[in-house]
Amino acid sequence: MATIAHFISQMQEIQAGKPWIGRSYERKLAKVDPSLVFVRPTPKLKSIAALISHLTLWREEAVLKIKTGQGSKTDACIENWLPDKELQAQGWNSIWTAYQQSFTDLISSLKDKEDSFLQQTYYDTDFKGEYTYQWLLDGILQHDVYHLGQLGLIIKHLRS
Repeated sequence: MATIAHFISQMQEIQAGKPWIGRSYERKLAKVDPSLVFVRPTPKLKSIAALISHLTLWREEAVLKIKTGQGSKTDACIENWLPDKELQAQGWNSIWTAYQQSFTDLISSLKDKEDSFLQQTYYDTDFKGEYTYQWLLDGILQHDVYHLGQLGLIIKHLRS
């Protein structure tokens, strides 16, 4: 049975620990030259900044769902994948700080919850229905792991 503590532990491991799948976000990004974060290594791959901004949006959206019982964004919203020029205008420090804050906010929103919270439901704007918070947190973990692999691919292309 899933617990809040388990979800928090998994999120922390993927963010800054030593996950079984390899390096965490922080370990991967620590070795990237900041001058490369806005570079798209191929036309089909996003930039590191775009990926981090995308993750931030969905973490912020998860926090909103946890706090209010309803989200506000869909996959089609412009903030989902901001244009590179807009990201460059924001600057890497701003993007990275927002990402870190979204992680802190997500963990904070969960720390005072009982495990029974996982079976409560919220309305998901994107999927247009009622879902459990366990489904949301499973999705956030799956999303983070998926994009962690994508980040590794982007970094590999940038180095070659």
